[in-house]
Amino acid sequence: MSTEPASRGFWQEVWRRFAKRRLAMIALAYVVMMGLVALLSPAIAGTKPLVCSYQGKLYFPALGYFNRSWENAVFRKDRFRNVYPAKLREKDPASWAIWPLVYQDPYRRVRDGEWPDQPANPTRDEGRPNRFNLFGTNRAGVDVFAQMVHGARTALLVGFVSMGIATTIGVIVGATAGFFGGWIDTALSRLIEVVMCVPSLVLILALIAVLERPTIWHLMAVLGVTGWTGIARLTRAEFLRLKELDYVVAARAIGVGRTAIMFRHLMRNAMAPVLVPVTFGIASAILTESALSFLGFGAPPPNPSWGALLNDGRGNQQMWWLIVFPGVAIFLTVLAYNLIGEGLQESTDPRLAGAE
Repeated sequence: MSTEPASRGFWQEVWRRFAKRRLAMIALAYVVMMGLVALLSPAIAGTKPLVCSYQGKLYFPALGYFNRSWENAVFRKDRFRNVYPAKLREKDPASWAIWPLVYQDPYRRVRDGEWPDQPANPTRDEGRPNRFNLFGTNRAGVDVFAQMVHGARTALLVGFVSMGIATTIGVIVGATAGFFGGWIDTALSRLIEVVMCVPSLVLILALIAVLERPTIWHLMAVLGVTGWTGIARLTRAEFLRLKELDYVVAARAIGVGRTAIMFRHLMRNAMAPVLVPVTFGIASAILTESALSFLGFGAPPPNPSWGALLNDGRGNQQMWWLIVFPGVAIFLTVLAYNLIGEGLQESTDPRLAGAE
């Protein structure tokens, strides 16, 4: 009976080598943590109940932070005006609610007496960090911590959605060019070169000037449709290399169709190197969104954004908390994705397999 250990699969081997890189693992833990913060942002900071009983029915008002239409219309009809603690007691003394960890709103200033034993948020230069406002407040008195928690959702959404679009386009174009070759490869290669010449920043500014009400989704779409060229070129190169290998030649010899060869044999073997530019692209998209928000061209209000907080602090450098906290968040997030990309690059490189 053989006692030889079962050989590891490719992705198991990649994970084993990736897990040996301490900085990459710390960066991965940070990204997972930021993902949880973005997903659970209404439970971390907000002024709307996570769940409440009102007039004998259960409601989930905090979902309104994700989409305003998800906040039940009964609260607008009864004129709660986002002040739930007092209105629940006033309109239904038998009501109860479960509240976020921090009673602060990313869109408005908390007023005096709105929450028991909590004063009104300070405004202007008086909004320094304190026990009620952990990261201080902006000029209008809106809590910075709440804006940063909810701004994490904007940052990660821009990164993942834009690179999701870019990856889809890049893989399809690159795989088609590399697999079929000939005039198809020539035409698609010229298309890639043309798109590479289009600066995404200029295109975003032009789009903002043309659209009456630009949204964060327009920004994601532009970043996606202009950011796929590197992925396409890498995918094309991988397909050109892989389709000449023996197992592909053997598959053709036994009559396997083009579609099966392309998607079953080539695609999954070509995807490992593609993950590296995708990871770097997410970092680049987050940085671009923050830069645009800093310049006043990013996600339109009331979307909270780290770059918008930096823009608020630019006019008054005495409000250092508007620069330090979002600046550190942007730096750490971009650094984390770059470290993950570097770790993936080293872990998926077969030339390093024998060096460990």
